[in-house]
Amino acid sequence: MDRTILHCDCNGFYAAVACVFRPELNEVPMAVCGDPKSRHGIILAKNELAKKYHIQTAETVWQAKEKCPELVLIRPHHEEYRKFSKQVNAIYCRFTDQVEPFGIDESWLDVTGSRLLFGDGKRIADTLRKLVKEETGLTISVGVSFNKVFAKLGSDYKKPDATTVILRKDVERIVYPLPVETLLFVGKSARKSLRDLGIYTIGDLARFPEKILAKRLGKLGEQLSCYAKGEDNSPVALYDREREVKSVGNGMTFSRNLITFDDVKTGLLPLCDEVASRLRKYGLSGKTITIAMKNTHLKTVSRQKTLEVPTDLAREIFLHSLRLLSEIWDEGTPIRALTVTVSGFEGGSFGEQLSLFSEDAKLLDKKKQKDLESAMDQIRSRYGDEAISYAKLMNNDLGIK
Repeated sequence: MDRTILHCDCNGFYAAVACVFRPELNEVPMAVCGDPKSRHGIILAKNELAKKYHIQTAETVWQAKEKCPELVLIRPHHEEYRKFSKQVNAIYCRFTDQVEPFGIDESWLDVTGSRLLFGDGKRIADTLRKLVKEETGLTISVGVSFNKVFAKLGSDYKKPDATTVILRKDVERIVYPLPVETLLFVGKSARKSLRDLGIYTIGDLARFPEKILAKRLGKLGEQLSCYAKGEDNSPVALYDREREVKSVGNGMTFSRNLITFDDVKTGLLPLCDEVASRLRKYGLSGKTITIAMKNTHLKTVSRQKTLEVPTDLAREIFLHSLRLLSEIWDEGTPIRALTVTVSGFEGGSFGEQLSLFSEDAKLLDKKKQKDLESAMDQIRSRYGDEAISYAKLMNNDLGIK
């Protein structure tokens, strides 16, 4: 017997939350955006009236304003989003304990064991839509299918406030004609590779030889072939299951462009410090360091390095990030934003026998650095994050507190 999997997606989540507090915003084209003065001026979400002007998520505010001069712009309120997300998921948990969030505004539910109590998948989906609207003021779109991938396709198929059921008999009619990029994990790069093979729809992908896909795209090709055929059997996790941390990162769009090498060091330092602090909080050390640089044309270039020994130290992460950045940046070329990420985790902190001739031995005494950064953690924990910092960051004009 097939499982019954739901994918519930809050419609225009950020914008919808704003409209709960200010109902008059439902009557005008409105979008939630970052602060243009802080160079975070992109559209994060929009309401249905704004969609009629073809305003797109992630486009700049000035582009959106060109399409709709009367567009009302609202600042984001992340604390409220977290509250509403918990409230909505609490409603889902009344029907099953298998509720797996996929971001702040989406969740998968396995209601296979709930059908005798609450009815079939469509009835449960319609009930959830009604409850969420009544209790939170938000609307959700729900996909109902026999696996997670097709359930997500269903929630995207018709919006807002809709239920779409995709049973096995519906796959060729509903799923196969959809563009291949609507399938989970088909990004721009994968889409280009698939189109080079003559694959434009999910049906094309399902019928394409898996061996050729695997040769061209590796494991991703095998995974996408499985998804397109409806062979995804991945379970829906329990809601209260502790989430595995797979990476720790921190990024920032600066108040002005980074131009000089000194600018870059000032910009990188607090990012690496925050990442290292969170690693130690989680009891993790990572071997893979990734630096991503966004230029003034909003193009992002990244590099990564795998270390021999995992680290949770800000100074090590900083030095390696600086070297990686030097591989992709010419000094004087403006940098708009930077992101530092550490992954490839091994739990805890590790001792290391250093050679006198090793590169790392020249960089730092690891034990002294560990003691220093741990002491900083303790001070911040007791007196606040701004209680201690680096002298280099004092009176900077990059927007770093």
